Amino acid sequence: MPLVNLLPEDGAVYYHGPVFTAAEAHRYFEALLQDIAWEHDQAVMFGKTIVTRRKVAWYGDQAFPYTYSRITRTALPWTPLLEQLKARVEHLSKAAFNACLLNLYHDGSEGMAWHRDAEKELQPGGVIASLSFGAERRFSLKHRTQDTRIHQELAHGSLLIMQGETQQHWLHQLPTTKKVKTPRVNLTFRQMRT
Repeated sequence: MPLVNLLPEDGAVYYHGPVFTAAEAHRYFEALLQDIAWEHDQAVMFGKTIVTRRKVAWYGDQAFPYTYSRITRTALPWTPLLEQLKARVEHLSKAAFNACLLNLYHDGSEGMAWHRDAEKELQPGGVIASLSFGAERRFSLKHRTQDTRIHQELAHGSLLIMQGETQQHWLHQLPTTKKVKTPRVNLTFRQMRT
């Protein structure tokens, strides 16, 4: 069955749904919780460094610097686990990735505010592939100049692809929710300028 673009215009977002068996997804989820070099995320707001409860990790083909929220991170080398997941995502998306930003949300009280992935280190118009493991969470998009909003529930073991002009014209977020009491791990495979 062909994938359908979730966006009505100005970009392309494709939701593949779960791309792993339930057993595979559970195994990867547990391994990611244990094997990744998680650190609390940081952001600079009003001149102060804020440390979040949410954790992050940054991996890549080389020690890519990546700056967002006015904090610069340096990519760690791929682990065998991440190389396996990257191979699956590259096969499904028909795109190549050289870095991955991981987020660990402990429960629904942790989310991500409206933003777009348009940092100068990223390839303009590049593909971003988002893998989700653990708790199902809502992913929302809104157009930057029109009153259009799109919502997609991201299932355990699912893949979502953003490409084309999406980052130019759309913001996205992971809203907080009191309903979710369990963790979610999200991997966003990216194309960095080299």
